[in-house]
Amino acid sequence: MDLDSSMVTEGDQGPPSPQNHNSPSSPVGAAVSPSPMDKDNNEQSPPLSPPQTTASSPPPTQQHQQPPQSLQQQQIPPAAAAGPRCAPTFSVVNAIIEKEEDGPGPRCGHTLTAVPAVGEEGTPGFIGPRLILFGGATALEGNSAASGTPSSAGSAGIRLAGATADVHCYDVLTNKWSRITPIGEPPTPRAAHVATAVGTMVVIQGGIGPAGLSAEDLHVLDLTQQRPRWHRVVVQGPGPGPRYGHVMALVGQRYLMAIGGNDGKRPLADVWALDTAAKPYEWRKLEPEGEGPPPCMYATASARSDGLLLLCGGRDANSVPLASAYGLAKHRDGRWEWAIAPGVSPSPRYQHAAVFVNARLHVSGGALGGGRMVEDSSSVAVLDTAAGVWCDTKSVVTSPRTGRYSADAAGGDASVELTRRCRHAAAAVGDLIFIYGGLRGGVLLDDLLVAEDLAAAETTAAASHAAAAAAASNLLAGRLPGRYGFTDERARQSVPESITDGSVVLASPVAPPVNGDMYADISHENAMIQGSRRLSRGVEYLVEASAAEAEAITAALAAAKARQVNGEIELPDRDGGAEATPSGKQVSTLIKPDSAVMNYTPPGVRLHHRAVVVAAETGGALGGLVRQLSIDQFENEGRRVSYGTPESATAARKLLDRPMSINSVPKKVIAHLLKPRGWKPPVRRQFFLDCSEIAELCDSAERIFASEPSVLQLRAPIKMFGDLHGQFGDLMRLFDEYGAPSTAGDIAYIDYLFLGDYVDRGQHSLETIILLLALKVEYPNNVHLIRGNHEAADINALFGFRIECIERMGERDGIWAWHRINRLFNWLPLAALIEKKIICMHGGIGRSINHVEQIENIQRPITMEAGSIVLMDLLWSDPTENDSVEGLRPNARGPGLVTFGPDRVMEFCNNNDLQLIVRAHECVMDGFERFAQGHLITLFSATNYCGTANNAGAILVLGRDLVVVPKLIHPLPPAVSSPETSPEHHIEDTWMQELNANRPPTPTRGRPQVANDRGSLAWI
Repeated sequence: MDLDSSMVTEGDQGPPSPQNHNSPSSPVGAAVSPSPMDKDNNEQSPPLSPPQTTASSPPPTQQHQQPPQSLQQQQIPPAAAAGPRCAPTFSVVNAIIEKEEDGPGPRCGHTLTAVPAVGEEGTPGFIGPRLILFGGATALEGNSAASGTPSSAGSAGIRLAGATADVHCYDVLTNKWSRITPIGEPPTPRAAHVATAVGTMVVIQGGIGPAGLSAEDLHVLDLTQQRPRWHRVVVQGPGPGPRYGHVMALVGQRYLMAIGGNDGKRPLADVWALDTAAKPYEWRKLEPEGEGPPPCMYATASARSDGLLLLCGGRDANSVPLASAYGLAKHRDGRWEWAIAPGVSPSPRYQHAAVFVNARLHVSGGALGGGRMVEDSSSVAVLDTAAGVWCDTKSVVTSPRTGRYSADAAGGDASVELTRRCRHAAAAVGDLIFIYGGLRGGVLLDDLLVAEDLAAAETTAAASHAAAAAAASNLLAGRLPGRYGFTDERARQSVPESITDGSVVLASPVAPPVNGDMYADISHENAMIQGSRRLSRGVEYLVEASAAEAEAITAALAAAKARQVNGEIELPDRDGGAEATPSGKQVSTLIKPDSAVMNYTPPGVRLHHRAVVVAAETGGALGGLVRQLSIDQFENEGRRVSYGTPESATAARKLLDRPMSINSVPKKVIAHLLKPRGWKPPVRRQFFLDCSEIAELCDSAERIFASEPSVLQLRAPIKMFGDLHGQFGDLMRLFDEYGAPSTAGDIAYIDYLFLGDYVDRGQHSLETIILLLALKVEYPNNVHLIRGNHEAADINALFGFRIECIERMGERDGIWAWHRINRLFNWLPLAALIEKKIICMHGGIGRSINHVEQIENIQRPITMEAGSIVLMDLLWSDPTENDSVEGLRPNARGPGLVTFGPDRVMEFCNNNDLQLIVRAHECVMDGFERFAQGHLITLFSATNYCGTANNAGAILVLGRDLVVVPKLIHPLPPAVSSPETSPEHHIEDTWMQELNANRPPTPTRGRPQVANDRGSLAWI
């Protein structure tokens, strides 16, 4: 049986005559195949022949060669004096094939998908990055030619046959092909299908096979475990339907997009999306705004790491090859929009391949119709989305260049001939672009090509490969506890219609996986405390509040008051509501609000009934195809993008622009530390950066902080983190469970806000603050840091950070680094206002803060001792014990500090038209705690604080619709033989244990105070 002529470039001779149209009564898969002259919009899903052998290529032989990263024979085009780099040239990879069946052999119409590494390199079970080749046509019919000249069109009677469903794997590190035989029911044999990677899983859909069009089912090849397995995903409702020649990509690590193709009758232009964070899974047909591509097939699409989908080329309903490229992205408000990409494509094409490397879309090969292929220097092209231009192997393209093949046109470069092909497949691993197979001149190809994107290599320097590998290893969104699934069904919960737009909704926790059940729904009370919490060894220790901490802040507070009395500091109080106490202290006049004020509740503010908890026993193994990026009403919407019109190249450029850091130190830090699943405490405590690198990082971050206001103005969606206190392992667990700030994670869809106290108490303060600074430099508009009370030299000199710097960097370098980082702390913003409805700060409003403007008026840089009482209240004050304790009370942290009651919270919210205060500063048993009838939330992200509290850690996720979802992790038991518990490590961290023993932490909020406790100031 034959495959339709649209599968074969050489036989494509243009529009058909009417008499060649298939009759409606012709059965699908009839013995008489359509003529190669037939148009695609009249096809009736012609079938593929059963697998046959072909003699067009010799059988694979065993080759021995270094992996492609070490290829020295690659020809590198000279760099332009300025501007974007030209497209790279390809060379052949002599891969190892130990057995004949291990090699994929000649084929076309297949897919090649890059899958990231599994595990930590150097540990048992580690598997490096791989290329997964699936399906395709392995034979030709109606052609006796075994080869052709570069200009030969091939026989008009060529048809593809031998569709297969076999799977081959190329190990990038070992340079070795192998055939894999997954367990489970495989998809039917097919070609012209689509495939994309979701973590270490490959999703396959559509295509055409021996029996005609393949079913529209989603098949998943799960490579997470040692033994690969096939799964079939159940999707509800209508979907794209059977089709071939379409495109599919995972956009923003969340949306599975299927676009265009041919349904056996005509080319299509429809756009379908499947939200992998919403269960039950269902396709949704989109109607994007803007000018999109016409109905076409055999285009290519690839998703940039920040969520932009780029579709280029294709063949329209009149069999005309297309040259334009279109960008598709999602606005924060939920709208999808097309925009024409800027630049001049060097050639129209279809049946080509394309893949993103950083911001550069690499396009290779393709057909022009009439048996012709894209030739000369245009056979490889790059759309540089950062520069807004197309480049071929020669230079920036200013006009189309496609012509007939000639050695002169190719510039004598034999590598151009390598990419003169169609129906091939491409994938990228790090900076390397791979191509396999395809069709040229009537010959099926079986070669593996590789090229390196030098622009990416230059941008990322030596750390780029490590960063790419680290990011790739973290793409996996979840592991499967024995069954397949995308993510938790909680994402499907809808907002009750009674909720008013713009109001803040607080969700309370629901525990996921319990005993392996991904969909367990546990009540609020049970979710907050999974099982019985062990309190046996920490209560007495914790209630010994730190007298040393009180002494450390007394001097600073006294100095601030002295300057206030001397007139050096003016405390704005627009209400004039301050009165003198018998002690002479200035406090706000607290007139108890009447019942109307006290009962004030912004419309729609309520405690939602669902959230996420990672129970300790799950060990972080949330099941799912992709990590759940949201629950309830929270949708990770794309960044707002300024879309242009076809007439406005400048506006269109905004769609494609995304600034990328070229600073090598942040990239080195991110590559070394941002390993949510693979980070382990270093056995050797020596820190990996030297003073010069820390200085470079601090200089870059300080410039950004200096350009920001004291009160940040932020927008939802956003994640909020409480105190971390050097517990870097908890930060990695939170990133692992709920998404990480990387292009492989969710940084393109959601901002990150950290509420201070990054250092002290824990053993990895350096890792914590250095990674957050690197993320700030790398994503300055998406990662936000504000100051905590421990971001001050006089405090972190006493509570561990200074000692850690000296212990891990040596006395001279450690003290220098400590001083430099503390100078940077003086520039940190002091609060954040989200959507003008939620204010975030470290401590609280204390006695002196009545209006947000008081915080905005604080000039930076500012040291703690030079600050006003406003600064002290902002960083040091706490809420009272519970909602029944109103007014101001002494604070056990130190003389002169206060706690503030729910009446102060309501007064502040009313004064500033706010609905919620989010603050950190206090350890709370469940990681978050509500106060003032839910108008204030205390957030704490470090688990088992100081090794004794046994508390959970939490983050708050604020959705675009202002639903607040707490997400929790529980403390983990210590590993039996981890570096943390080794005798050597025990000796090294003795200093930290002694410090916490000598300076006990402030008691966990809600814990009973010991009578006459010397840390309590109730007696003052």
